[in-house]
Amino acid sequence: MNQESLFDGDFSAVSEDLGFRGPVACSAVGVTYRQLDYWARTGLVVPQIRCAGGSGTQRLYSFRDLLLLKVIKRLLDAGISLQQIRTAIDHLRARGVEDLTEVTLLSDGISVYECTSDDEVVDLLKGGQGMFGIALGGVWRDIEGTLSQLPAQRVDANGALDDPGDELAQRRRLRAAV
Repeated sequence: MNQESLFDGDFSAVSEDLGFRGPVACSAVGVTYRQLDYWARTGLVVPQIRCAGGSGTQRLYSFRDLLLLKVIKRLLDAGISLQQIRTAIDHLRARGVEDLTEVTLLSDGISVYECTSDDEVVDLLKGGQGMFGIALGGVWRDIEGTLSQLPAQRVDANGALDDPGDELAQRRRLRAAV
């Protein structure tokens, strides 16, 4: 299954040849592996780098995938239904997002609104209804900071691990090189 990139933009601080395994994605985003697996199987967030290809293979998530997962987690935490989140994600994918840092998602608890300017935010708030917002630029910085402390996998252009050895073997080789 091929999924369009929801967030286009300059992610220069995060190398595009880094992939994050499921357990790392769970830790960075704050979801369970069961949720992550369900969202991948149902197509909500399909790993851009590598999907699971049967028993023993692991999904590899890109930075953009983790960003989307974190937004979904925040919307769920705010009480938005998964069905509404799917609708909002589909809308954002259809519209395309040029500059991630300029988007704020607002919700009244039922619907999710995309705002790209201060005027749009003010217009929504003028209705007097309680709203909460998620500034995607803030989510981006949050994920960046979290990932700097978690392990990542370098991948080649085909999504294959540059070093297919396990983590323990990699640590042994590093220690032997010193």
